[in-house]
Amino acid sequence: MSASSGFNDEKGGSSSVGEPEYGHDPASGGIFSSDYKRHDDLKEMLDSNKDSLKLEAMKRIVAMIARGKNASDLFPAVVKNVACKNIEVKKLVYVYLVRYAEEQQDLALLSISTFQRGLKDPNQLIRASALRVLSSIRVTIIVPIMMLAIKEAASDMSPYVRKTAAHAIPKLYSLDPEQKDQLIEVIEKLLADKTTLVAGSVVMAFEEVCPERIDLIHKNYRKLCNLLIDVEEWGQVVIINMLTRYARTQFLNPNINENLLEEGCDKTFYGSDGNDEDEEDKDKGEAAALAKRKPYVMDPDHRLLLRNTKPLLQSRNAAVVMAVAQLYFHLAPKAEVGVIAKALVRLLRSHSEVQYVVLQNVATMTIKRRGMFEPYLKSFYIRSTDPTQIKVLKLEVLTNLANETNISTILREFQTYIKSMDKDFVAATIQAIGRCATNIGEVRDTCLNGLVQLLSNRDELVVAESVVVIKKLLQMQPEKHSDIIKHMAKLTDNIQVPMARASILWLIGEYCEHVPKIAPDVLRKMAKSFTNEEDIVKLQILNLAAKLYLTNSKQTKLLTQYVLNLAKYDQNYDIRDRARFIRQLIVPTEKSGALSKYAKKLFLALKPAPVLESPFKDRDHFQLGSLSHLLNAKAGGYQELPDWPEAAPDPSVRNVEVKESVPEWTKCSSREKRKEKKVEKPFYSDSEGESGPTESADSESYSSGSDSGSGSAESGSGSESQESEEASDSEEEEKDTKKKKKKEELKKPVQRSESEQSSEGEVRKRARKSKQQKSDSESESDEDDDSDSESSPSESEDSESEVDVKNKKKAVQSKAPPKPVTKESKKEMSLLDLDDFEAAPSPQVTPVNSFLSSSLATDLEGLSLSDSVLSPTAISPPGAQKSYELLHRITGEGLSVEYCFSRQPFGPDANMVAVQMQFVNSAAADAKNLHMEDVKLQSGMRVKEFPEIELLPAGETATAVMGIDFCDSTQAANFQLCTHSRKFFVSIQPPVGELMKPVFMTENEFKKEQGQLMGMNEITEKLTLGAKCRNEHAIVQKVTAAANLSRVPCGSDKECSPALGLSAPPFPVHRFAGRTASGGSLVLVTVASQEDGAARLTLNCDKMVIGTMLVKDVLLALTQ
Repeated sequence: MSASSGFNDEKGGSSSVGEPEYGHDPASGGIFSSDYKRHDDLKEMLDSNKDSLKLEAMKRIVAMIARGKNASDLFPAVVKNVACKNIEVKKLVYVYLVRYAEEQQDLALLSISTFQRGLKDPNQLIRASALRVLSSIRVTIIVPIMMLAIKEAASDMSPYVRKTAAHAIPKLYSLDPEQKDQLIEVIEKLLADKTTLVAGSVVMAFEEVCPERIDLIHKNYRKLCNLLIDVEEWGQVVIINMLTRYARTQFLNPNINENLLEEGCDKTFYGSDGNDEDEEDKDKGEAAALAKRKPYVMDPDHRLLLRNTKPLLQSRNAAVVMAVAQLYFHLAPKAEVGVIAKALVRLLRSHSEVQYVVLQNVATMTIKRRGMFEPYLKSFYIRSTDPTQIKVLKLEVLTNLANETNISTILREFQTYIKSMDKDFVAATIQAIGRCATNIGEVRDTCLNGLVQLLSNRDELVVAESVVVIKKLLQMQPEKHSDIIKHMAKLTDNIQVPMARASILWLIGEYCEHVPKIAPDVLRKMAKSFTNEEDIVKLQILNLAAKLYLTNSKQTKLLTQYVLNLAKYDQNYDIRDRARFIRQLIVPTEKSGALSKYAKKLFLALKPAPVLESPFKDRDHFQLGSLSHLLNAKAGGYQELPDWPEAAPDPSVRNVEVKESVPEWTKCSSREKRKEKKVEKPFYSDSEGESGPTESADSESYSSGSDSGSGSAESGSGSESQESEEASDSEEEEKDTKKKKKKEELKKPVQRSESEQSSEGEVRKRARKSKQQKSDSESESDEDDDSDSESSPSESEDSESEVDVKNKKKAVQSKAPPKPVTKESKKEMSLLDLDDFEAAPSPQVTPVNSFLSSSLATDLEGLSLSDSVLSPTAISPPGAQKSYELLHRITGEGLSVEYCFSRQPFGPDANMVAVQMQFVNSAAADAKNLHMEDVKLQSGMRVKEFPEIELLPAGETATAVMGIDFCDSTQAANFQLCTHSRKFFVSIQPPVGELMKPVFMTENEFKKEQGQLMGMNEITEKLTLGAKCRNEHAIVQKVTAAANLSRVPCGSDKECSPALGLSAPPFPVHRFAGRTASGGSLVLVTVASQEDGAARLTLNCDKMVIGTMLVKDVLLALTQ
């Protein structure tokens, strides 16, 4: 006991002094016990022969450690009990030793034989604890013992012990890096482990020891992807980060063809010239594009990773969600990245620390992929309770998300933020307004006017920040804003913030020609206070003096000399140097060099306007979610995200050799197994075949198949006859041009329609039933061939389509003989359209066909039951709509397509704009299966595709109607127009006037609504009406042609044309009303005539961007 008390005296200083120990137990020390005898009672209990006392003592010691108290002076007493036979005591002793083995290495080494015995203990927890303690002793002498222990533990029966072995690997590696080769062997062994408990820990060890050895992951890649969902949370984070880097080295970039659309659009535009040379160039360009346009096929393993990580977006652990989000951002096709937005927005409801990290990453994402967060704009609005750093980050995100459609909402939000008491936040808001103004030209003037109003704010910091931002904005168009420069010159008396004063002086000096009378006076005032100014202001006073001396030396010569003399004796050497330099440059003497000739060019050179960029612009080269990304600097241990490979590495390296796998695929004896394979096959083939919105496409085809199946008997027979016709067509084509077709199909797989797919499904079902009834050997072999050809991803789709044709032929032969193909394809087409039309749940828009007379068309339009019927100007005659070219005849290889906005209500969806398309086939061959594919839209936009045109004979014309919800923006809807053999990239961009739908309202209602849309929502322009637009009819016609609006009937005789027999008023007022098709925002237009053909155009709309664009269009129409 004496030895232990002496040890306690020595170590007494290290224990926490003055903390009361509560004496709830007879064995515990009292509150007033002296420090040097503090743990004597515990030592007595540990030395006793009773296991119960030892256990109680160990529990209290572990509790002390958990509370953060120092229990290191008990080490000798505890380590003696490592050989205790009681398992509970032993566990707690190991817990204590893991904590203090590193501090008390010499004493721990004395018990090393006991730890080695512990490695053989029958209890898995003891074995794991012994290994943990052994790896915590940081002494190089025992490295061989540790190495041996880790190798044995890696082969242990218990997954918990194997997990501990994985944890010990990085500890040993940091102690002795020379053991790397042996440790890699252990890691390779543990990576093959199939238990979820080990997976996360061994990947962590892999990341620490040998992250460059990607070859170790190949065989275990699929296993890790499948285990991922069941691994513990922190293991999931480590595995996901590792697999992100792995995928970047092994798979191709899924967005490799994303720029193809723009290339296609350019080609269409330039392809309209008719010269032979141009055509030859076009053909060459087309051939090159075809070579590039080789469709991207996602590796099934790439798809496996994306599919297995997606459910983890619902994890309760923010780090897991963040890890999956960064994986999708770095690896997923553009069309699929959007799924992470909702999960990240959910994390914004968490603690402020989590919010900070998430917002940092969202800010980076919004620069590249703005569209995915636009629907969640309101989630980034700032709360008054948010800390400043969160507010600034949310501001950053809002600024990145700003575009023409939502800028008015965001600016209104910013107006409220400026009233905040948090000065740093207000300064950041003003900078954000400046960035919005530079990025979106339409609102630059509005933002500038708002910032000028802030100059009269009582708060000096707000004024100062506004001045700095205005300075940057004025540099873009200084000649327009001399009034603002004058206004800012007056502020020099009041503003005391150095940066703001310097900015004003710079502006006046730079644009002194715009304010020739004010600039010298400002210099006079500044010369008075020169000695009291800050250094940054003094430098700008010198610049101002130099610029004025060069442009207006009569008035400012003496002032400049005075300022230069003051600067000559200034305390700051920078200012003295600048004064000396300027004097020699602008006041030429005999000694001054040749530079003085170029003084004007040096001082008054045109400066480029500053580009206000996001501070997160260049952060995306760091992996999202990493510490390096958060700090915007490379942190220790950070591994760079590799670039995508140019060519895909060999995917077979991930194939794991399984004995039964080969016979299962090739020789499938039992029918049940074959059925299972058939169920699995389309799932994998979908994921292999396409990236992007494949799942939605599959679901559509499935639903269409079920609809056709549940349809009437007539539609069934119709589809059969259609099928037989297609089969006979394909027979004829095969006989005529078999070789050519094969080559074409190899280049580009045949696109099949939804109805064909559904009919194929029926054929297969029938074939399967007949197989079950008769066990026919021929049909079985056919089915085997079919399953083989479709399940192997390496084969082309050519063989698949041939097998489908065979199946179709068989099905048709078993039914009635096929009807002969006649030339009455036009009738059949219309009948088929009618069937489709009846099956649809809501009435389609009937295209205004060429064979209808104009009077009949207007009569039919008059039967529409919408509000717009009440106003005659809402209904435009057919053919009056302007047509736009969608596909040129040369680019489309004989197929030309034009479209117009029919201004008819689109039946299936009232928010969509009806687009009428006219197809003309000028080629010698028939065009088949005209349909849309690969629709690429901006966020919020939707498309209702036109029904597929099965056949368009040579020289014939067809019309179809599609619906597009442009989401109240003039962004283009991009898609592929496909025939049976070719695909063409096309885009439809609406004029702003076609985004409206007419609304009928009385004059009083109009004036009431107009009164609510004043201020920033009103745009007024003066104009001179064109010679042909002076009468009422012409004005109405021009406005309604430019925009789909309804005329408001006039209530008073003073303003509009009265009844017959009365004289017309001298200056009539014309009013037009409508709503935006998607958002339903009111658009009110007023044209008030004045003397000599002058007029005033007023537009009221709460969407500023739409209003600005529409005013330009109406102005153009009325002034022509």
